[in-house]
Parts: sequence; structure tokens; C-alpha cells
Amino acid sequence: MESGGVAFLCSILVTPLWIRFLRRRSMGQRIREEGPATHHAKAGTPTLGGVVIVGAAVVGYLMGHLGTDVVFTRAGVLVMAVTIASGLLGFADDYIGIRNERNLGLNKRGKFVGQLLIAGAFALLSIYWVRTSTNLSFTRFSLPGWNLTVLGWLILAVFIIVATSNAVNLTDGLDGLASGAASFCFGVLAIIGYWQFRHYSIYHLHAALDMGLVAVGLVGASLGFLWWNAPPARIIMGDTGSLAIGTSLGALCLLMNLDLLLPVLGGLFVAETASVILQVISFRVWGRRIFRMAPFHHHFELKGWPETTVLIRFWILAGLLATLGLGIYYGDFLKIAKVV
Repeated sequence: MESGGVAFLCSILVTPLWIRFLRRRSMGQRIREEGPATHHAKAGTPTLGGVVIVGAAVVGYLMGHLGTDVVFTRAGVLVMAVTIASGLLGFADDYIGIRNERNLGLNKRGKFVGQLLIAGAFALLSIYWVRTSTNLSFTRFSLPGWNLTVLGWLILAVFIIVATSNAVNLTDGLDGLASGAASFCFGVLAIIGYWQFRHYSIYHLHAALDMGLVAVGLVGASLGFLWWNAPPARIIMGDTGSLAIGTSLGALCLLMNLDLLLPVLGGLFVAETASVILQVISFRVWGRRIFRMAPFHHHFELKGWPETTVLIRFWILAGLLATLGLGIYYGDFLKIAKVV
């Protein structure tokens, strides 16, 4: 809890100072011309808010070890390292966009290559430094327990890291949507991390408590930022925050042996991404659009829903899906506990 409290206080207190700093330098968000007309009023809102999220999460993680029996582990350090790396990639994207005074930062190829390098480094270090299991997992390493081999797991890990970072990036289109939805996911992962620590004989994860601490820090950082990011947002996280959050979510699930549970926990992010994929396929194959605009949170805006209505309803969905993931996890624990 100390980690989350420190991260929350750091985030909620530093964010207004960061907002003033950005305003003085006119470092505001550029809005896509093809986006909903209601979003044009947000032009100039300070961006790069992800700097505070990442910084607060790191501080919370470090402070969570002071005066406690929790030790630093390779898995926990690796998750924080790739979170920072993705945040730096997002920062470069945001900063280039601001400097060019357009809502375009790194080109798609450059950004994708950066994501692949970060994901590849994470996957290799997970295998050869952390020594994580190469089994395909759902709620634990032994379910379903299919060994993917080193190569298979490396491919899976790279795919998940790139996919989750992009999924959160796509979801970050409404004030508070990505930070609020991510808070549910990290909250559940914090609970699961503690549960895995208490039941080591089942899950065999030495770093479970440390990774739970990472998740708690990310909850606190996200909630503290959400205080200022809730509509009407006084600051936007930008790619700095969305790429970092998505990467940390994927990395935690991979190292906590929750590969197949991730799409349930982060179901809202999956749905947002699916809406974009379906929109593209439908337009290219049949020449028609399924949604008025994708990601589909914009579809409901264009149908006349107020932004806050879309936001709250999507938060409800995100919370329900994260809770469903926790329920599935606990249900499997009850089943295996009877056997043990």
C-alpha cells in the first residue's frame, strides 16, 4: 500500500506543477482534423502527462521497498525498465509532434521499430535473465501448461508487448478513459501478485510480491494523474503515458503467467483495438464502415452521447471485465486448492 500511496501523492501533487511548466512553454496537444468536432476545443491542452505517471510509478516502486521485507527482483526491475523505455519512446513521439506543431510525431515505421526493439529486449531478458516459464499460461504456468519453447514464447511476448502498448494508445482518445481503465487492470494485478506470493506452492513465482508492488505503484500513479485528466482534462498523457501503461500491463501479465487472462483483464483495450481492425477490414473489403468513427468510443460521441457518458459507461465495462478476470483467477485457485 505504501507504494501506491506514495505514487498517488507524487502524481497528484506534481501534475499541476508539470501543467504550469508545459503551459509556459506552449507544449499543448494538437487535435486531428478528422476527429470529432467537439474535440477541437481541446487543442492546446498540455500533453506529455505520461512523464508524471512513469515518474510517480518509479518513485512509488522504490519507496515501497523502504522499511519493508520486499526485495528487489529481476522481474520487477525489468517491468519498470521496459515501462521507462516505452515512456521514452512515447516522449520522443509526443515531443516531435509538438515541435512540428502537428498531431504527428514519429512516423509509423520508426515507432513500430522502437516498439519491436523494446519488446524484443524484454522477451530476451525475461528468458535469459529472469528465467521465466516458457509455458503458455492462463491463470498459472501449469494451465494449460503447453511449452511454447524459447522461440515460441519470444514471439508471443513480442506480440503481446507491441499489441498492449498500441491498444492503450488507441484507447487514449477521451479524457480519463485510458488512465481510468488501466487503474482497474493494475488494481487486479496487485491483488493477484499478493495472492501468488501467499500461495507460492501453487504458483512458484519468487517475484510475485515485487511485481504486485509494481502494479500498486502504477495504480497510484494512474489515479493521481486521473485527478487532473478527468473531463475536462487539464493535461493529456500523450503517447508517453499510453505506451508506458500498455507495455507495463503486457509485461506484468507475461511475467505473472497470465498470458491468456490478459485479454479478459484488459478487455476494453481489446475491444477498442478490434473496432479499429474491423473498421479497416470492412472499408477495404466492402467499401463501407461499421462505425461512424474508430476507435468506437468516437462512434458513440458522433451518435450524440456526451463525452462523460461514454467515459463512465466505458469505465463500467473496464471495471466489470477486470473483475471478471479476477473472478476467473480466483475460481481456478479454488479448484486447484482442493487438489493440493
